[in-house]
Amino acid sequence: MSKLARSTGNTHPTQAVPTRPRHRKLMASALGAVTARPHLHPAVALALPAATARKFLFRSRAASTMDAASASSPGSEKTTTTVFVAGSTGRTGKRVVEKLLAKGFGVVAGTTDLQRARGSLPQDPNLRLVTADVTEGADMLVEAVRGVDAVVCATGFRRSFDPFAPWKVDNFGTVNLVEACRKAGVTRFILVSSILVNGAAMGQLLNPAYIVLNLLGLTLVAKLQAEKHIRRSGINYTIVRPGGLTDQPPTGNIVMEPEDTLYSGSISRDQVAEVAVEALLCPESSYKVVEIIARPDAPNRPLQDIFAAIKQN
Repeated sequence: MSKLARSTGNTHPTQAVPTRPRHRKLMASALGAVTARPHLHPAVALALPAATARKFLFRSRAASTMDAASASSPGSEKTTTTVFVAGSTGRTGKRVVEKLLAKGFGVVAGTTDLQRARGSLPQDPNLRLVTADVTEGADMLVEAVRGVDAVVCATGFRRSFDPFAPWKVDNFGTVNLVEACRKAGVTRFILVSSILVNGAAMGQLLNPAYIVLNLLGLTLVAKLQAEKHIRRSGINYTIVRPGGLTDQPPTGNIVMEPEDTLYSGSISRDQVAEVAVEALLCPESSYKVVEIIARPDAPNRPLQDIFAAIKQN
């Protein structure tokens, strides 16, 4: 029985999911982009779990890498590509879950409020809910991500009287999730971040958006530090930095630029979710930081082509 077929008191009952060769092939290709990565520095290799380090250093085949990373236990049968979504009940995370399910992925939705998740997320046999709080440490997250093929992090702090909330969620929380992935052998990580996180280096210290966002506990600084940790981790990452987020349907086509390029503009959360999901299927998205907004006059280009045009970090 696949892991999606199991259920507990904290999950939706599910059933076995038929194999989807196209997703397996595309994800294997995307995850396997790591084989084009130069050998890791020995210090990074030593910091990785042994199985993950072997995948990087010996450049195993893409399909073998995905199977090894996604197997929840020796001899377990893999039936579909499974993605863990952190922040699954948020306004962006919810859309990521919906788009993954629409494309036939299995989804493990991490949430701090199971009741809220049951009421806001789709009722789908490919969806499993788990309790997961990124602020509680990496060890508490390992079992939540064990056996998945990839992780999408769409978390964000909720405004409160706690001045350290942005750091607890957007910095330490993301770091905890990355470390949980390393311990569980998950080798693909998508982060939804923000433009202007590196505003100081871009000469945007006086940009009103940079000032306002950092008034809330230095939110952008916290996100930037989390990004730096991901880039040092050895995990195959894609960092997506959207402009100002709107809850409205898209009003333009996606514009994608390299890191530290965009300092204004907005984009629909629907399009952000689309980019995050497509990154899982595009080998061209590996080891890249991209910034996205939408413009009515922008050409409508396939996301794979847009990712390919961005230089790898």
